Amino acid sequence: MYAVIESGGKQHRVEEGEILRLEKLDAAAGDKLKFDKILLVGEGESVKIGKPYVKGSQVTAEVVKEGRGGKIKIVKFHRRKHYKRQQGHRQWFTEVKIIGIKAETKAKAKAKTKLEPEGKIAPKAKAESKAKAKPKGKVKPKAKPKAKAQPRVKPEE
Repeated sequence: MYAVIESGGKQHRVEEGEILRLEKLDAAAGDKLKFDKILLVGEGESVKIGKPYVKGSQVTAEVVKEGRGGKIKIVKFHRRKHYKRQQGHRQWFTEVKIIGIKAETKAKAKAKTKLEPEGKIAPKAKAESKAKAKPKGKVKPKAKPKAKAQPRVKPEE
């Protein structure tokens, strides 16, 4: 049986007995953890996919240790400009061992009763159309244009 869990913004495919490195979790060595954000559970040919999570499923794990990963170097460099910057980083992690995967237990299906009409149902009467909007009043005609402007002509000399 396997499951896909979500932890630390990442998705991990896990199986029972597997040791896994996750982003730092608030737990000490020997603590038991329960993961509820399970995206998928599979066993053989049957696969249960969640929307977004599989309800009722759970993955239990035990914290093995906490630590820091290997050093990553960050280098910024511009040639011929006397510019060089170096920085290092070590990311915290929590190492867990998967103890068990509990798949969703199937609940009893509710009996679905199909309601059948006893007789034909009369179609609904059409709703009366809304009253037409009445005009607000008489519309004033557009104002007539004023007298045409005569083009200006320069007097002849």
